[in-house]
Amino acid sequence: MCLGIPGEIVALLAEHEDLAMVSVEGVRRAVNIGLIREEVELHPGDWVLIHVGFALSKIDEAEAKASLEWLTGVGDAYTDELTALASSDIT
Repeated sequence: MCLGIPGEIVALLAEHEDLAMVSVEGVRRAVNIGLIREEVELHPGDWVLIHVGFALSKIDEAEAKASLEWLTGVGDAYTDELTALASSDIT
């Protein structure tokens, strides 16, 4: 199963305009924001929906929190996705 996971932008990476540092349940990774950065303005504190290292859309905090609550109830699929995120390295 493939999931989109909400993550909070903690920093925009100035040296790579298509990358942002994003936190997902304490796991911080660089995520490619190139698919949405020209459509929406992004700032630290914004939430994005992430799939395979790419931000697919900007979402509000309430939607992010509700999604995270639901995802923790999914079990293994969510745990597998978090493991994949933790082991990824986008540079």
